[in-house]
Amino acid sequence: MTDEQWEKLLAVINGQVLEPLPVGFIIDSPWLPGWAGMSIMDYFSSEQMWFQANVAAVQKFPDIMSLPGFWAEFGMCTEPSAFGVKCIWPENEFPHTGKIIADIQQVNNLQKPNPKTDGMPPFVIQRLKHCQPKIEKAGHFIKFAVSRGPLNIATFLMGCTEFLVAVKTNPEQARKLLEIVTDFIIDWLELQAEAFPSIDGILILDDIVGFLGDGDFKEIAMPYLKRIFHLFDANVKFFHNDAAGLVCAPYLPEIGVNLFNFGFNHSLTEMKKLTNNAVTLLGNIPPRDVLADGTAEEIRDSVKMLLSSVTDKSHIILSCGGGMPPGVSTENIEAFLSANDL
Repeated sequence: MTDEQWEKLLAVINGQVLEPLPVGFIIDSPWLPGWAGMSIMDYFSSEQMWFQANVAAVQKFPDIMSLPGFWAEFGMCTEPSAFGVKCIWPENEFPHTGKIIADIQQVNNLQKPNPKTDGMPPFVIQRLKHCQPKIEKAGHFIKFAVSRGPLNIATFLMGCTEFLVAVKTNPEQARKLLEIVTDFIIDWLELQAEAFPSIDGILILDDIVGFLGDGDFKEIAMPYLKRIFHLFDANVKFFHNDAAGLVCAPYLPEIGVNLFNFGFNHSLTEMKKLTNNAVTLLGNIPPRDVLADGTAEEIRDSVKMLLSSVTDKSHIILSCGGGMPPGVSTENIEAFLSANDL
């Protein structure tokens, strides 16, 4: 992000209403390679092509906050790889992982990885270090420490269904797994913050919290998220969950979150009420059916409807309900921006 964009982000988080409303998108590997005309494998394996795709996007759309900005992730493999999972890298499909926990009792033998040496995290740090001079020459700065969340990583290690079943049948072991994963996440975020003093924000992505009921969320997810978000005295505490977001929304201020990206099936008005207007909302037109597959007119209509749905324009950054999806064209992004200027 540029210094100007960062100051705008802080202003919105602090309750200032900007005109026009700022626009921001979570921009990463599901969208960037295809938009930039390269394969997903090239995007992940080449520092030069990764940088070219990212810098092309921020230069093409200078009025958009790219969040977290120059994200040096390796898809969903980044954090799970540190635990020793198998990573599968198709040429032009999203990478995915195998599982290493077949039985919840195996958690007793699970060791916390070292993000300095284990899996893909060291490659994330080195990629950013190698590209940092070029990123800053382009007027941007590394502002976020980023990680998938504890439940998200846990499900990659043992499977989503298996983990959620364990939450009900063996909660003690499920919590032990989350303790190990959370300790790793804290180490990982601290490593990023040490490597890049410009970092002043945390981004945690965890859709699995949307699969929990209220009681399970407060017992099995909230304590670990709270530990993570209270780790740093950062100005931006950013949480992404575009699964069902109602379960976590009322607790976000207590957790420490001040910026929330959620699914398009929840309205801004609903989220403002649930968060007591204490959390800045990043959203939330439909990402795939409208932003990616819709016409320019449909996108403009969706943005206009979004704008007209709220009278209080504080704590809002216009976006889609989730990350930028594959297949969004330059023309569709420009249609989104034009609707906000009307």
